[in-house]
Amino acid sequence: MAIAALSGWTREQKHVVVASFLGWALDAFDFFLLVFVLKDIAAEFHTDISDVTIAILLTLAMRPIGAFIFGRAADRWGRRPTLMVNILLYSVLEFASGFAPSLTVLIVLRALYGVAMGGEWGVGASLTMESIPPHARGFVSGLLQSGYPTGYFMASIVYGVLFPYIGWRGMFMVGVIPALLVFYIRRTVPESPSWSKEASAERGGTLTVLKSHWRLGIYAVVLMTAFNFFSHGTQDLYPTFLQVQHKLSPHAVGIIAVIYNIGAICGGILFGTLSERFGRRRCIIISALLSLPVIPLWAFSDSPALLAVGAFLMQFTVQGAWGVVPVHLNELSPDTARGTFPGFVYQLGNLLASVNATLQAGIAAHYGGNYGLALAVVAGSVAVVIAVLTAVGTEAKGIVFAKAKVAVPSVEPTAAA
Repeated sequence: MAIAALSGWTREQKHVVVASFLGWALDAFDFFLLVFVLKDIAAEFHTDISDVTIAILLTLAMRPIGAFIFGRAADRWGRRPTLMVNILLYSVLEFASGFAPSLTVLIVLRALYGVAMGGEWGVGASLTMESIPPHARGFVSGLLQSGYPTGYFMASIVYGVLFPYIGWRGMFMVGVIPALLVFYIRRTVPESPSWSKEASAERGGTLTVLKSHWRLGIYAVVLMTAFNFFSHGTQDLYPTFLQVQHKLSPHAVGIIAVIYNIGAICGGILFGTLSERFGRRRCIIISALLSLPVIPLWAFSDSPALLAVGAFLMQFTVQGAWGVVPVHLNELSPDTARGTFPGFVYQLGNLLASVNATLQAGIAAHYGGNYGLALAVVAGSVAVVIAVLTAVGTEAKGIVFAKAKVAVPSVEPTAAA
């Protein structure tokens, strides 16, 4: 099935997918470097872990602002230049985080980083989905979303191998590497075939388009809120859970994180590909519900081996559901706001779910440091919510995206339906 999805591609389409995948993977890499060093930052600044998690909260909370700003820029000035500016900005802010003299400065820098991070997903996803052959959308959706656990995977390796030598500040400084991706995009990636300067000028304001689809927007935001609780509720505090509750070393935590991110990558690609055959909603529901029987193994095991198995299976199902999200949101999106709509509703969901890390840390503290219980409560609840919301929603699998209008004298331009 995946082989068939790869047929009929041009060289430019391949470059678009590579660039968007790496943009999201390296964005996630920069984000997840923080979750491995919460304990160490708290120790240096003489505070509690729950105080440091405010940096995660604000990163997630600021992402809708970035999604809206960069999404509107992508709809007005094009996906390609916007993506380059976006990647350069989040790389510089990540590097600057390594020089923070206090927790307050670090939190401010992470909030600004959240603005930059918030723009990348929507712009990259719209550029990709508008550029690839329609029959490849399911597979590429899973591949693109697997960039997120790929970034987590890379952060796991950096933490397990380099942290003892470079410390938490060095971890952030390594995060400037994604800036190099800008050179690749500038040289090899074309603009989306669904965007043109002339067409963007005729479309009117993005806000007008979003207002006319407000019911769809509200539904998508609620769905993405549940999805973000699902991903961040199973990822952000899991290293802390392994460090604090199970007293595992950085090396052991890094190995387990590598294992569960391999599961996440496999799950995202598999369910994204299957959605091309069985439908977007059906694959999301199945994957979300499959996470429920995994929770006891994932959150309440005693041995590192069983924790690793549980974590692999959990992320396989969580990111399996997520693997359908890029194509699902882009197919539901209005043509005239595709640069803004998917990323904006996704990041608004992030805003509403941004309390997750602080919420879970608070639950754990209330129950005597039981992070496993906090993880299980959130994961189990939102898995059911996602299944229900997806079941009552709609999908637009296989819809044809409009092509950019090209002005021709005396001829009325047309767009694909």
